[in-house]
Amino acid sequence: MTRPTIIGLTGSIGMGKSTVAAMFAEAGIPVFDADAEVRAMQGPGGELVPAIEAAFPGSTGSDGVDRDRLGQQVFADKDALARLEAIVHPAVAARRAEFLAVHHDKPAVVFDIPLLFERGGNAAVDLVVVVSAPEAVQRARVLARPGMTPEKFEHIFGLQLHDSEKRTRADHVIDTGTTLEDTRAQVAALIAGLPPQAD
Repeated sequence: MTRPTIIGLTGSIGMGKSTVAAMFAEAGIPVFDADAEVRAMQGPGGELVPAIEAAFPGSTGSDGVDRDRLGQQVFADKDALARLEAIVHPAVAARRAEFLAVHHDKPAVVFDIPLLFERGGNAAVDLVVVVSAPEAVQRARVLARPGMTPEKFEHIFGLQLHDSEKRTRADHVIDTGTTLEDTRAQVAALIAGLPPQAD
C-alpha cells in the first residue's frame, strides 16, 4: 500500500518556518503543525489540561494551561521537563497518526516540527526541509516579537541545534532571507521534484 511522502519541516526560531508551512498548505500539501496541536490540547477544555494540572499543580486555569506558570515549574528543571514531555509527546504522536490516516491517499504531507533534529524526529520522515535565513535577519525578526527580550532569545537560541548544523543535515534548504515570491518559488520547485508516493 502506498503512503504519502513525509516531509519533516523544521528551522530555528525566527527563520520563517510558519510562513513556509503556509506556502506548502496553499500548494495543497496537508500540514501537521505540532505546536498548534499542543496549544489546542493545552487550551480551554483541552485533553491534556487535567494531566498537566495533576503533575504541576497551579499551572492551569479556566483558559487551560497557563504557559508562564507552567514554565516557572519546568524551566531549568530537566526532570520536570521530562515529566511534561511524557504527557505531551504521546498525545501529539496519536494526533499525528490520525492526521496520516486521514491523508493516506495524498502524494505528500508536511510534519511541521520545530525541534525535529533535537528530538530525533528526523528518523521518522522521508525528507528533511530546513527553513533558514541569515543570523542578523533571524535576530531582527525574533526581537520584533511582543514580549521578546535579548535574554529570552539567547536562551531559546541555546536550546536549538545551530542553523549551520541543521542546514548540513537537511535534504533541502529553503532560504527565507529573500523575497516572499522567491521563497514561494523555492517551495514550488521542491514540490515539483518530490518522489512518487512511498510504499
